[in-house]
Amino acid sequence: MHFPLSFWDFSLWVTVITIILLITLELLDFQAGKSNIPIDRKRLRNTTSVMTILFVSIAAIRLISAILVS
Repeated sequence: MHFPLSFWDFSLWVTVITIILLITLELLDFQAGKSNIPIDRKRLRNTTSVMTILFVSIAAIRLISAILVS
């Protein structure tokens, strides 16, 4: 079975996941000590950092490819 996942689809997925992780991280930091949500904040912060770096890398690749093509 062939799953047609292009670079555009992957970058869109990374963007959406990164935004969700950043919002979740900020909401958990805002409500520190007020909620009983069992989420490991250190792991969430590390995952968010990795996804943000991946997002910036993909954005740079797309920007460079747009500049080189035109």
